[in-house]
Amino acid sequence: MESCEQQKRKFRHETKHELRYVEYLSIRSRLRAVTGLDAHVGESGTYQIRSLYFDNYRDKALREKIDGVNEREKFRLRYYNGNTDLIYLEKKCKVSGLCSKFSEKISKSLVTELLRGNVEPLGKSEKKLLIEFYVKIKNEQLSPRVIVDYLREPYVYAPGNVRITFDRNICTGLSPSQFLYWACPTVQTDKVETVLMEVKYDAYLPEIIQMCICENERKQEAFSKYATCRRFG
Repeated sequence: MESCEQQKRKFRHETKHELRYVEYLSIRSRLRAVTGLDAHVGESGTYQIRSLYFDNYRDKALREKIDGVNEREKFRLRYYNGNTDLIYLEKKCKVSGLCSKFSEKISKSLVTELLRGNVEPLGKSEKKLLIEFYVKIKNEQLSPRVIVDYLREPYVYAPGNVRITFDRNICTGLSPSQFLYWACPTVQTDKVETVLMEVKYDAYLPEIIQMCICENERKQEAFSKYATCRRFG
């Protein structure tokens, strides 16, 4: 299996910024003049994301994030707008400030077994990422830790392969086992009034985008939706 360092050629730049609502409205207005919405959004221009993050009994992923470890990874399951017919297993890596995401579709039946504590069907998969996840569960004792829910508004700009997202209404589910139950109880986090702007790009960030988001005037944050929601469980 490749380490995050070996996969580094696939990595992108990623910055995060916490915005007040009035800042979000101003930046969004400028971006709409030069960018387009992601093709996956509906008429509302947004979509709802639910993720289930995994960690071990020592909270390895959480502690590495808080401590700012240079090379780290975490696994999560994710689906959109309540559609459990299309679920993804994702591995998020960070090395020397660069980020990457590796994703693979995973069946609802496999996820159901995983939530029941039966990981053996996962080990029979022919998909490389699913096999890696199975090995990490076995060797590092990963288990479901927290549900993270939020609303995302995504914009794209072709030069530089730029993707800018605004995430808001960040909530957490009280029981990881209810990941597939869209109506499960959730709790608003202390960041529910915050809009999180994430800026992702390849080799460079075009000047027009820098001007739209006032990049030179804006402080980069070490914001983590996972860490925020882990405060509740």
